[in-house]
Amino acid sequence: MAFVGFIGCVVSYDRPLARKDISMPQPKELSPTSPQQVHITVVGADKMRISWITEGSAPAIVEYGTSPGVYSKSATGSTSSYQYLVYESGEIHDVVIGPLNPNTIYYYRCSSDSTREFSLKTPPPDLPIKFAVVGDLGQTGWTNTTLEHIGQSNYNMLLLPGDLAYAGFSPPLWDSFGRLVEPQASQRPWMVTQGNHEVEKIPVIHSTPFTAYNARWHMPFEESGSSSNLYYSFDVAGVHVIMLGSYTDFDPDSDQFKWLQADLGKINRGKTTWIVAIIHAPWYNTNSAHQGEPESDLMKKFMEGLLYKARVDFVFAGHVHAYERFTRVYNGKAINCAPVHITIGDGGNRGGLASKYMDPTPEISIFREASFGHGQLEVLNATHAVWTWHRNDDDFPVVADTVWFRSLYSDPACKV
Repeated sequence: MAFVGFIGCVVSYDRPLARKDISMPQPKELSPTSPQQVHITVVGADKMRISWITEGSAPAIVEYGTSPGVYSKSATGSTSSYQYLVYESGEIHDVVIGPLNPNTIYYYRCSSDSTREFSLKTPPPDLPIKFAVVGDLGQTGWTNTTLEHIGQSNYNMLLLPGDLAYAGFSPPLWDSFGRLVEPQASQRPWMVTQGNHEVEKIPVIHSTPFTAYNARWHMPFEESGSSSNLYYSFDVAGVHVIMLGSYTDFDPDSDQFKWLQADLGKINRGKTTWIVAIIHAPWYNTNSAHQGEPESDLMKKFMEGLLYKARVDFVFAGHVHAYERFTRVYNGKAINCAPVHITIGDGGNRGGLASKYMDPTPEISIFREASFGHGQLEVLNATHAVWTWHRNDDDFPVVADTVWFRSLYSDPACKV
């Protein structure tokens, strides 16, 4: 059951104009062996993956410690690269460090480069924990504003439901995106899944999908028993997070479906009292954009029952360039023991906002607005969490939607 702090659209809000695309060139002070596009992801309970790119050959080594400039430990990893059309990537380095202490700041450097020191903070061992949630980021002036607002939130981890760089047929935009997000993605773990803009498949010319995404954003799929970087899960604090792939097979005979069944069956609700699922194409959507797509409709048909029976608390999606929050819903109807569905595809993408909605508003849609922004999910304890949506009102973050939730696990009426 949800305790609502604010409900309804803000009809008096005047949306700002679109902002131009931005590009982040390589800083002139960086040498070919300087680490750039640094980002981190969690791996298991006490490890972190550090990923970065160098233009030239450099060692895949991370040195780290708990004091600036003092690196008492080190780890080595792997180096790879890829080709897309006529584009050749730099050297992509991937190193897992740990074991690390929870809720601790570590200082680190990559490829033994003394000119660039980074720092990261590991997630807390227990609740509370704060997630920043944003989809369809892209690379525009609004993306910059969204990232600035997220950076002010003191979040522990970012969840991104697909559509990262919007590179399309311009692969260097992946490098630009990596530089754009590095200031934040190098300090807090960014856990992502893929969207349609990550597919980048061209018949005959380039038949392998997700080439850049899989090479650059290595998620901890192996640790959760998944066979694909496109879907995985992990535990953090008292939350089990499931990242699903809207653009890979999801029918009952697919590896993803079978993996999801097994993953849900292994969750220890006594330890992880909250479950969050991330998809790209929303299963519920009252916007006129992206209606009738199989990635939404068929995935919902095949997988919604699994999430409902497991008492998943939240399902976050992107794809639609707007914000919308639904009530707890299953099979199109409001049901108290079903997940809350939230579309958060409003990060700042170049496609602009999707401003047309169904009229009248369906009863299951509680709040909807076509504005750029981001969300924050603060899980306070085993029973309660608060969700806030922060609209980009020009260059100021404005809390436009706030709602408290009780975990389904703690609700006696929702016991399985």
